[in-house]
Amino acid sequence: MDTLRIVRIPILPFGIVNAHLILAAYGCILFDTGLPGSEVKIQTALAKHSLSFKDIKLIVISHAHVDHAGNATLLRKLSGAPIVGHADDAKYFNRSQDMTFCPTGWAGRIFRKLPLVTEPYSGFEPDIMLADSELLDLNRYGIPGIVKHTPGHTAGSISVVLSTHTALVGDLLASGILIGGLLRTGHAIRPPFEDNPHTVGQELQRLLDSGIEKFYLGHGGPLMAHEVQRHARSLLTIC
Repeated sequence: MDTLRIVRIPILPFGIVNAHLILAAYGCILFDTGLPGSEVKIQTALAKHSLSFKDIKLIVISHAHVDHAGNATLLRKLSGAPIVGHADDAKYFNRSQDMTFCPTGWAGRIFRKLPLVTEPYSGFEPDIMLADSELLDLNRYGIPGIVKHTPGHTAGSISVVLSTHTALVGDLLASGILIGGLLRTGHAIRPPFEDNPHTVGQELQRLLDSGIEKFYLGHGGPLMAHEVQRHARSLLTIC
């Protein structure tokens, strides 16, 4: 494996929920773990690249919602890899406090009533807990890039920024009809829930200003910079 690759793992059909593998010659990082019970899908994606759980060097959890963090405890056990998360979501990771959900529209109001959204998962403490604007250098795991704090979707949302002008941003934005789906997959939308849209807009603009050209998403995507720029500008108009 000579070049850096990003492999999308559809946890639910049509890219409605995604996890991702970041693959390089000397490293394999799992970005998000999907819903509880998603380990078979992740194992299948690894096997397609002649890899197993034990090849995962690090697990990055973008934020504490169940569709991103719900399988973290089991995947840490299967892989032996440390988990990195941000301290501002710590009380949700360890399940000491229930998450709050701020709907962005009708889809969020519907999803909030579904058992899936509030499904409990096995609580955990990240092995590497970032605080404030602290960065994690991924070169030590064989991947040229960093993990950085990108709040707004939740207080503790984090993203992976790679040397290839690519970023994995979790739920800073979504795309398509019904967060993924079959239509308008190249059109950026707000995810069903978002704590602070203005903060999200600021974080997306910072990523764009740093030279990010392609954004991988937890729901739908990927999206190119020009579409993310349009979305960021619209968020920055929200008071």
